[in-house]
Amino acid sequence: HGVMFGVVDFYKECKKVGIKPIIGCEVYVAPRTRFDKESNIDNKYSHLILLAKNEIGYKNLSILVSMGFIEGFYYKPRIDLELLEKYHEGLVCLSACLAGSVNKAILKDDMEEAKRIALWHKNIFGEDYYLEVQPNGLPEQVLVNQKLVELSKELDIPLVATNDSHYLKKEDAYIHEILLCIQTGKKMSDPDRMKMGVDEFYVKSPEEMADYFKNIPEAIENTVKIAEKCNFDFEFGNTKLPNYEVPKEYATHADFFKELCRTGLKKRYGDNPSKVAQDRLEYEISVIEKMGYIDYYLIVWDFINYAKTQGISVGPGRGSGAGSIAAFAMGITDIDPIKYNLLFERFLNPERISMPDFDIDFCYERRPEVIEYVARKYGRDHVSQIITFGTMAAKMVIRDVARVLDYPYSEADKLAKMIPNEIHITIPKALEQNRELKELYDTDPEVHKLLEIAMSLEGMPRQASTHACGVVITKDPVDTYVPLYVRDGQISTQYIMTTLEELGLLKMDFLGLRTLTVIQDTINLVKQNRGIDVEFDKDMSDPKVYKLWQEGNTSGIFQFESQGMTNFMKELKPDCLEDLIAGV
Repeated sequence: HGVMFGVVDFYKECKKVGIKPIIGCEVYVAPRTRFDKESNIDNKYSHLILLAKNEIGYKNLSILVSMGFIEGFYYKPRIDLELLEKYHEGLVCLSACLAGSVNKAILKDDMEEAKRIALWHKNIFGEDYYLEVQPNGLPEQVLVNQKLVELSKELDIPLVATNDSHYLKKEDAYIHEILLCIQTGKKMSDPDRMKMGVDEFYVKSPEEMADYFKNIPEAIENTVKIAEKCNFDFEFGNTKLPNYEVPKEYATHADFFKELCRTGLKKRYGDNPSKVAQDRLEYEISVIEKMGYIDYYLIVWDFINYAKTQGISVGPGRGSGAGSIAAFAMGITDIDPIKYNLLFERFLNPERISMPDFDIDFCYERRPEVIEYVARKYGRDHVSQIITFGTMAAKMVIRDVARVLDYPYSEADKLAKMIPNEIHITIPKALEQNRELKELYDTDPEVHKLLEIAMSLEGMPRQASTHACGVVITKDPVDTYVPLYVRDGQISTQYIMTTLEELGLLKMDFLGLRTLTVIQDTINLVKQNRGIDVEFDKDMSDPKVYKLWQEGNTSGIFQFESQGMTNFMKELKPDCLEDLIAGV
């Protein structure tokens, strides 16, 4: 409802098993406009189903869902009729469940209002507007279905049989109720908790649907017509880089890129760089050009260059990107790949399918300035942060289910603590590893029930938050590629980082590193208190530095903090960077 979080995963799963995926969203429609936000009036939203017929439809759906958050959020992300009129192209519209506006009017016994609403939608969507009849057994639904059949004849609007599904199988109804309690912070014993009323909200078989609607076979036939109308496919892997503006004196992006590389090579290695360095650079340039990543290098160079000119600390480079001599020459990284024998192919080679990825560290406190610069340069609507989902992990889901079922806290806590402290541990794995837990599961019916429910919910998304460092930069406005989400005033994409990469969008990691902030503060304080300019030791040969490792004074240094590493380094007695590399 109101979001498109799962559409790409859904699409891929359908394709995998030969089912045609139809991409859509059940949106919330504001009772007045999306800007009206008055309590007891504007929180009484209606539902509406929108399905993408083609690429235009997908883009419009993405914009509508984004606008629901950016402009219309009030309890829920809401769109309004004005937006619907503006972005209706390429969409099939269905009148939705009992919470749809036509059905609400019918339930108030206001048939004139129901007609007015239905005709407004027909006027906008034409033959792509349908009235939904559903088989959920609720008395209100039976009444609404009858009235919709009459409306369909009177207004010449086709009916469609739909199947309001909140879970897959009929027996999942109970687990779904528990999930609702977890989401709403209620217990199963609460009389006012959110309930579905009947256990009919499962995916019904074709036979059940045909039997239920045997008197209106056209409603079943129209499901096929709608499926045939909807032909949107996601495009995976085709890189969509934003446009980088090069200075006017350069005829092409490649000319500017080559100039930066060749000038930079002389800055790094002197006026006569070795043949090895020159050959390596020319080889890299040819691969980067062939694979279409010149703009990628220019975009990264530009914001790193900006950070450095503003006195914002930037890390020397890490990960596979440090293997590129082009990046070293341009000043993207500060590590000599020839000296340290680093391979460019780890970062980029014709066989690599996924986008290359520079991991860039910035001063923790001034990282937002770099993101702000990128937003100004490419346009705020072309830059967005990225969503990430917390899932129901083993210990958490046991505690959640126990609370909903009024299971004693001390008992639930005891069970949760029996789950080993391992990354990616699951309850089935824990049952294999912990004999005591397995015994309780096998002999105690209450524990068995609790763990069975917990296992069925384990791994499901629990909450959405913003990724710590990921930023996406797009050629056209972000919401034409992916829907947007707003939380605490912060805009992010509704798709996670890996999905954005699959769709060919440019994802950058702007990592905030406290260590860089501490180093910069230290340099500033030394200058302020002693008048000394601290220079970064480029050849990293100062023996006093290595003495810290030899004496075990490495607390606070990443990867060297543990007792084991400290003792190992005291024995190894490193006196150069290569020793530290080998040690790690």
